[in-house]
Amino acid sequence: MCGIAGEVRFDGRAADASAVAAATAVLAPRGPDGAGLWCQGPVAFGHRRLKIIDLSDRAQQPMLDPDLGVGLVFNGCIYNHADLRKELAAQGYRFFSDGDTEVVLKAFHAWGKECVERFHGMFAFALWERDSGRVTLARDRLGVKPLYLADGPGRLRFASTLPALLAAGDVDTDIDAVALHHYLHFHAVVPPPRTILKGIKKLPPATVLTLHPDGRRVPWTYWDLPFGPRQGESQAERGLDEAAWSERVLAALRTAVRRRLVADVPVGVLLSGGLDSSLIVGLLAEAGQQHLATFSVGFESVAGEEGDEFRYSDVIAREYDTDHHRIRVDSRKRLVPALPDCIRAMAEPMVSHDAIGFYLLSEEVSRHIKVVQSGQGADEVFAGYHWYPPMLESSDPAADYAARFCDTDDAEYQRTVHPRLAVERSPARAFIADHFGRPGAERAIDKALRIDTRVMLVDDPVKRVDNMTMAFGLEARVPFLDHELVELAARVPGELKTAQGGKHVLKEAARKVIPAAVIDRPKGYFPVPALKYLRGEVLDLVRDALTGPRARERELFAPDYVNGLLADPDRHITPLGGSRTWQLAVLEMWLEAHGI
Repeated sequence: MCGIAGEVRFDGRAADASAVAAATAVLAPRGPDGAGLWCQGPVAFGHRRLKIIDLSDRAQQPMLDPDLGVGLVFNGCIYNHADLRKELAAQGYRFFSDGDTEVVLKAFHAWGKECVERFHGMFAFALWERDSGRVTLARDRLGVKPLYLADGPGRLRFASTLPALLAAGDVDTDIDAVALHHYLHFHAVVPPPRTILKGIKKLPPATVLTLHPDGRRVPWTYWDLPFGPRQGESQAERGLDEAAWSERVLAALRTAVRRRLVADVPVGVLLSGGLDSSLIVGLLAEAGQQHLATFSVGFESVAGEEGDEFRYSDVIAREYDTDHHRIRVDSRKRLVPALPDCIRAMAEPMVSHDAIGFYLLSEEVSRHIKVVQSGQGADEVFAGYHWYPPMLESSDPAADYAARFCDTDDAEYQRTVHPRLAVERSPARAFIADHFGRPGAERAIDKALRIDTRVMLVDDPVKRVDNMTMAFGLEARVPFLDHELVELAARVPGELKTAQGGKHVLKEAARKVIPAAVIDRPKGYFPVPALKYLRGEVLDLVRDALTGPRARERELFAPDYVNGLLADPDRHITPLGGSRTWQLAVLEMWLEAHGI
């Protein structure tokens, strides 16, 4: 796990090494163990390293192979790198390091851009070919690793975070009105390629982008996620009962968890006490992991809403005799002071309250360990949210999904924003309708699961975990996003996923591994009540962000609307249980943190 940055020029000029160095410096928290910068003519690559696999200097980046004429910067982990190494060695390739970076480099040389189809893992990389002058950018199937892009006259820059590109300079920082509509409407999810800023885009997941020396760009989407039976598999899976599906799910998850043990340092678990993280602990114990390091975080209650789930995480910690760490956060002493730094660590503004939970948890975990497995993705992949069961019988899928998921409607949006940022049509609703209309998911439930797995998951939970863990040089691995497990889950009938309050097939699989008390508990979230029911110092922080001089200069939101929110913030709770007031304040604080 690392941070990457670079510049590719198409106008005959040399790449700006100082701009790449500035971007790379911002990425230092993602890679505290080493740094590198390489420039040759129109190409410059920068890298920050977190040592997880091959801890020697032989695996330093940027990595160059003069014999093959290729150079690479890589962020992520290829879990099957040892098997690929054997395959490449059988073809005559010789290796000078023991890590996965060199495997990516040589796999590209051997198989071209199609090498990504052989990778099991999370990755974003840039690879330069000396002989052709091409540069190839790539991102993993489910977007676990980010890659941001900034165009400029005669060049393209890339980096692991948006703020790194801001540090490189010469970026159009005007607000993208369509992206703002998505942010306020689609629960802060801004689908790729847009970001909240006009001058910065993001490479979509499962995409390879080839940059030619003359400036031509050739994108290739190398993976899709169809729902329902697949040709060649439908016959074997047709008619499978619940027990058979749960066995297949459990086998695939065992493989996913085992894959994510690949490391030259210990691997721990972020243990929320919910089904997903508890099942990971159980499977790791089943695989022979002893005295596993586990970590939980909790906050004090506000307005009668509990702020921790320690009673559940304690059950798992005792059951498997883990080296368990409880982290209890006092809002006055730790949460409020940490909020500005947490928001600064966001590559894009994120409204979910649990970002601060992950931030503070990661700070503590990073003092003990460098790699953790985490349960993100299970709710989207196995239908754990409340809006999925009604989709089984929906006759108007896009409208029904939007009514349950979206934070606002167009009338309120127009009241919220400054007139210059108004939009004539509803881009977020149009995006949802378009996505629901695509082939590959015939049933309403599958359409909802597909948009959440391919879009919402990537730009909310996954991005949140990447940003918050990497703020402290902590690598988070997400077995529920193993692409083979995700493909299997997409074929499981919707009724088996949504039954019994959601994730039914996963719960039945879990009964073979972990205690029923954790499986049958009421569904919980990562609770941070202080950011839902704004009080005291948190409310003061929010009020300053929304009414201060810089906010008035930016003119994003209508003053009358903001005043109405601040007068009674508890009344403005979104359908997903979030604070509308906090949503606006996060954007203002994020812009302020980055000098925009």
